[in-house]
Amino acid sequence: MKIKLFTSSILLLILFTFGVYAQSDDAKKTSNFGIKGGYNLAAVSFDEDSETAQRHGFHIGFYGESFFTESIALQVELLYSQQGYEIENNGGTFTQKLDYINVPLMFKMYPDNNFFLEVGPQIGLAISHKEEFDSSFNLFDTSQEFEPNNFDWGVNFGGGFKTNSGISLGVRYHLGLGDIYEEGNPKNRVWQFSIGFDF
Repeated sequence: MKIKLFTSSILLLILFTFGVYAQSDDAKKTSNFGIKGGYNLAAVSFDEDSETAQRHGFHIGFYGESFFTESIALQVELLYSQQGYEIENNGGTFTQKLDYINVPLMFKMYPDNNFFLEVGPQIGLAISHKEEFDSSFNLFDTSQEFEPNNFDWGVNFGGGFKTNSGISLGVRYHLGLGDIYEEGNPKNRVWQFSIGFDF
């Protein structure tokens, strides 16, 4: 059921984006399609008052950007994203590696031709997870599975710089609003540093 909901949401976002593009023919800027990727710093917030150490990872995927006007655009993306978290204590380090397929829908404002600000919702589907515990003594290393919820959602905030040739540099923060597990209210918190290239 959750996978069907995720797939339907992706199709609606794509159709909406192309609908916006079709209505923006009279604007000087029309649409851009490209590839983007970059570095992730991912953590998890428990009960809204404590945050884990960060897992280092990456993201990569495609985007389509359509302009309403000269300075306002809508960008839909399809990204593979490595997320999760680490917890460190005297006994060692626990790491959960959570990999997602994310679909952000970003409303972008260009105060001038090259700088932009962005905000928008994101839905995600967890496609794999792996748990590791490093006790610093191989004899005690172990693994235990913590099954996450498949579906995730939240809000993104960010900004960046885009050259006239279509190369963009951006920083984005993902504020997860869906619980990863049923207990403890754990939510994703991800910093993303990206570079993108228009086709």
